[in-house]
Amino acid sequence: MNTTRWLFMLCVALAAFAPSAWAHKESDAYLSLRTDRADDHRMHGQWDIALRDLDYAVGIDANHDGAITWGEVQAHRTAIESYALPRLTVKGDGLTCETTATGQAIDDHTDGAYAVILFDAVCDKNIPSRLTVVYTLMVDIDPYHRGIVTLHAGDRVAGAVLGPDRPQASLDLRTPDRWNEFTSFLNDGIWHIWTGTDHILFLLSLLLPAVLVMQPRSGPHVWRRRASVAESSGALMALNPIGATRVWHPVESFWPACLDVIKIVTAFSISHSITLSLAVLGIVHVPSRLVESGIALSVLVAAFNNVYPMVAKRVWLIAFAFGFIHGLGFASALTGLQLPPGAMAASLGGFSAGVEIGQEAIVLAFLPAAFAIRRTRFYQIGLLRWGSWTIVAIAAGWFIERVFEVSIPGFASILPN
Repeated sequence: MNTTRWLFMLCVALAAFAPSAWAHKESDAYLSLRTDRADDHRMHGQWDIALRDLDYAVGIDANHDGAITWGEVQAHRTAIESYALPRLTVKGDGLTCETTATGQAIDDHTDGAYAVILFDAVCDKNIPSRLTVVYTLMVDIDPYHRGIVTLHAGDRVAGAVLGPDRPQASLDLRTPDRWNEFTSFLNDGIWHIWTGTDHILFLLSLLLPAVLVMQPRSGPHVWRRRASVAESSGALMALNPIGATRVWHPVESFWPACLDVIKIVTAFSISHSITLSLAVLGIVHVPSRLVESGIALSVLVAAFNNVYPMVAKRVWLIAFAFGFIHGLGFASALTGLQLPPGAMAASLGGFSAGVEIGQEAIVLAFLPAAFAIRRTRFYQIGLLRWGSWTIVAIAAGWFIERVFEVSIPGFASILPN
């Protein structure tokens, strides 16, 4: 089967995969509840919801100019509250507490502006020791949405991550369940990796050459073989830049490939864990635009290295260097949490462990399959070469959009930004 046919099959596969995996934009919301020391029946709530999500749900941008103003938010206050508040239920001792909006504001997060809904939750009985929160925001719009819920009762804090896959949590006001918090953020970390297309493409770009090794091309008639290939492939020859002196060869044994993957994953884990912790703890702060642009650049460089090998033997160095910027990207999922040490340790530890589990799951699925087909033209030409060029194109689009804050026509309908 010739290269063109392999390319056609690859494009068909990508086209079939794209709508289900790429046609979403990850969304977060932050919900906090505080007990009222002066009123045993009342809790004060603050719900931060991204304006981009509310615009998608209720249409805030009235003039469709792409810029949501405070005036537009105020004009749609009733619509915003009518959409959000029915999708939140707070229960004490099995009885639903009545929620009433008390105010509106705007707040800036690392990933953009958020509408702030201020509300009170009033329960028939005194605030119970255990509170149940049912959260269904965006459940019919974005299956990847999540709400970070924090409950403050005096000096005690409990938290959970809720979303379409886990819409309900029971929070203890007397003795916070740190294990439950840990597992909640563990699940969130796993999904953060699995729904982060840019993180996945970066990791796959590093893993693709793991079952191959770069070796000198041998033989006295190299120029004749290359002339034959050039004649058969035509213009496609321009995208075969490995050169006459080097070529990818399949590794003979599984374990050297496995060792390379361990080095890559370990290096990536170490560096992203450092910046994830520093950013969540508030020690390091980098603008979101710079972080997201850096992540796009990392994907581009990692994929480009597969077709123009600059680093062929120590790919783990690329993973380690760019892991720092990816850690800042992971931290955006937890930025803004104001938790005491115990709760922060449970949340950060669970999320970090979830990221690692999600990452290892991708590696464990990829490596045996890649090793099994490493000798085929489908892998060496279709996946490594053309797959890497496809990732380069995707990452270049992300980079342009994120650096210049522009929208490439038709690009956002296929790929997340």
